[in-house]
Amino acid sequence: MKAKEIYNLAINKGIEADFRGREGVAKFLQRKKEKYEKLSEQEKNEFDKESLENPYLDSRILNISQDEDIKRVLVGIDIEPAEILLAKEIGNIDLIISHHPLGKGLAYLSEVMELQCDVLNQYGVPINIAEGLMKERIDEVARGVNAKNHQRTVDTARILGFNLMCLHTACDNLAAKFLKNKIEKKDSLMRLEDLLNLLKEIPEHKEAIKIGAGPAIFVGDPERRCGKIAITEITGGTEGSPKLYEKMAQAGIGTIIGMHVSEEHKKEAETANINVVVAGHMSSDSLGVNLFLDELEKQGIEITPCSGLTRVSRLGK
Repeated sequence: MKAKEIYNLAINKGIEADFRGREGVAKFLQRKKEKYEKLSEQEKNEFDKESLENPYLDSRILNISQDEDIKRVLVGIDIEPAEILLAKEIGNIDLIISHHPLGKGLAYLSEVMELQCDVLNQYGVPINIAEGLMKERIDEVARGVNAKNHQRTVDTARILGFNLMCLHTACDNLAAKFLKNKIEKKDSLMRLEDLLNLLKEIPEHKEAIKIGAGPAIFVGDPERRCGKIAITEITGGTEGSPKLYEKMAQAGIGTIIGMHVSEEHKKEAETANINVVVAGHMSSDSLGVNLFLDELEKQGIEITPCSGLTRVSRLGK
């Protein structure tokens, strides 16, 4: 497989797992195309045309130095110049994949957060409320990433001659769908301790427990009943608005599963009596990335994990 083929496969897998479904993603892209057609020539020249085909702008090909078949990939949750140098030291690395966004992918991180509005709506939050409260948070994230040195790692890969891409929401969708399916199959799942134990059965989370980063209850008590469990904070860029917890409670959501939670989000969840179970950041990211890496392993591509990625293969299971 060439780097472009690996990238296309990741985007396709992300769409397959998207909570909006293929039809919902198609409508999202169609709206982008319709808006593009109405732009002036100058605006079209400035427009990011990749957004017409890629619904996850935080997932990008960042550098192609060698357009050849990929045989060995270095993959990490975070890739920085140090990991690029590590690839040089290892040798025979044909492609480097970062989970967290870099370069243009980081600059456009806020663009994927609209996905959260649709997910919240599926769980019963009125779309006008979800969009209204998310708008403030999306703008905040856009301003926050604006000051970042987006190209630092990309420049290092270019100078040292490495192919580089980042696969963020494309992989997070896989983790979210995996968790949703697993939870919905568990009929006896009634209390937070049951949910916690279910998460601990997942190999990536089981490994995280050994290093003190396993699943934990951040809001609630093990004996509390879960109520309606929502997978609202696993995909969609980054944390949504803390003001949404009250609206989630009104929509009948009792428990949310997230990768991580800020203190402000925790306090708002407590006020709204929403239980919060944190699955773990690196372990949840590893889950989504692993589900994609299995597809590469099927093609005979060798995977070298680094930078927080706990590699678990599910082939043959």
